[in-house]
Amino acid sequence: MLNIAIAQLNYTVGDFPSNTEAIIAHMRLAGARSADIAVFTELAVCGYYPGDLLEDAAFLARFDTSLDQLLQASTDMPALATVVGTVRRNTGPGKPLHNSLLVIQDGKIIAEYYKQLLPTYGIFDEYRHFEPGPQTACTLQIAGHQVGFMICEDGWNQPGRDYKVNPFEALQQARPELVISINASPSDMGKRRQRHATFGKAAQDTQLPILFVNQVGGQDQLVFDGASFAVSPAQGLAFEVAQFSEDFQCIGFADGKFTTADGSKLPQPDAAGLPAEEFTRRQIVLGLKDYARRCGFDKVVVGSSGGIDSALTLALAVQALGADNVYAVTMPSTWSSEGSVSDSVQLCQNLGIRLYTHAIADLMHQYSAGFAHSFGRALQGLPLENLQARIRGTILMEYSNSFGALLLTTGNKSEISVGYCTLYGDTNGGLGLIGDLYKTEVYALSRHINRQAGRELIPEAVLSKPPSAELAPGQQDTDSLPPYEVLDEILKWHLEGNRMPQAEAEAARGFVQDLQANEEGRLLVKRIHGMVARNEYKRRQAPPLIRVRSRAFGSGRQMPIAARY
Repeated sequence: MLNIAIAQLNYTVGDFPSNTEAIIAHMRLAGARSADIAVFTELAVCGYYPGDLLEDAAFLARFDTSLDQLLQASTDMPALATVVGTVRRNTGPGKPLHNSLLVIQDGKIIAEYYKQLLPTYGIFDEYRHFEPGPQTACTLQIAGHQVGFMICEDGWNQPGRDYKVNPFEALQQARPELVISINASPSDMGKRRQRHATFGKAAQDTQLPILFVNQVGGQDQLVFDGASFAVSPAQGLAFEVAQFSEDFQCIGFADGKFTTADGSKLPQPDAAGLPAEEFTRRQIVLGLKDYARRCGFDKVVVGSSGGIDSALTLALAVQALGADNVYAVTMPSTWSSEGSVSDSVQLCQNLGIRLYTHAIADLMHQYSAGFAHSFGRALQGLPLENLQARIRGTILMEYSNSFGALLLTTGNKSEISVGYCTLYGDTNGGLGLIGDLYKTEVYALSRHINRQAGRELIPEAVLSKPPSAELAPGQQDTDSLPPYEVLDEILKWHLEGNRMPQAEAEAARGFVQDLQANEEGRLLVKRIHGMVARNEYKRRQAPPLIRVRSRAFGSGRQMPIAARY
């Protein structure tokens, strides 16, 4: 039996010493458990994805230092083969580097494989830095078992529809007993199911058992959920590691099947996985926790309007960082409702966080008077509404600068899509937690958090009040937008389409088709599409947001600003 150690770890991009230390520590743990092979993930040495750091000579030199340390450590466990993702220099024509998999043992590199398929779609841009590897299989005899290797995207082209090359074809000819795939596969809604379906079918088509090892943790907009797994033609989905947490597991492999390390049957994974709201909660909480830690923040501040978006942002921040590290500021203006303050007070009491009050009516008056004096025109209408948001944004940035707290912006995907936000106002911040959640999802996640807590963390008054920016007397969101139940379906189909899970895509497509069956509906859809297009300039200047869905604003949706379409 082949004894396999799976290291599902949380790496920091560019932190070579910590990443290397973690790899060596788990190599030693694998050796102590008599593992034959220890498997780490794609670009584990530097963390995924380093981007244009790969063009820095000093950065590249650190790969060599880390590899020397790994090779030296491997001499302490001479029987252990270690599979690890790193970068290697390309000695031939093309891009200067390879996205590489190394197998090291007893101080030597015993196998080397270069990623063949380099994704350039969605959030990926690997061909910017890497040269594809040769179209050959990499296999190795380990403890009497023939093992084949691939890296992430190499496994997503079965049966060869997206690329001219299908690495599974060469592996089939080499006929290994097992294929190990090392990955940095970002998480989004439906991704876990998609992985299982894709690699499960590949295992059946090729009759090759596959072990898929994935990293975990937040990196800028992306969150990696781990959820490493094994599939085989005989077993289907045979094994799965924890989702959204670091883990280290040892499993066995023999006669085409995965077992426990002692040869007994593995527990059956839950095919359904996490409910949608719980998945979203864990994704955002991990994303914030790692973003704050890696950027050097231990506390955050949020502008509390008494509305649902800021309430959910605060609740998620408390779960990620603890109540003692989360601060809220309410900034009532002339037109703020009584509930904007009282609901903020109740929310912060429920969450156990400090709430500051900084009224802005006097500042509004001073700005307005100064504007009229300088420019000979009264400040009114939309400029006056936006002034309030910009004053609040300035106060929050003052707090952030003064107390070292990361400012969290509170916009949701529905509002960000159509530009229902104020540039340099409520778009201020260092990170958006709910910017990839539609407004209807904001409500659903808020109610889920309350159910999970067994009490009203987010007050019912916040959940039930009509959404309003409260920048003008009696203002409600529906003055400018269709109901969110309508808007969200239009946006889902327009922005994501068939990238969504099948059932959600079909529902959104059907909803929009029904709308377009009459002139009023067609005009509404056209108006919303125009609002999305006109507000690209706002999104380009907005803070990064934690990606939850298949297509998030930011690197996953690259659109021109100065365009007519």
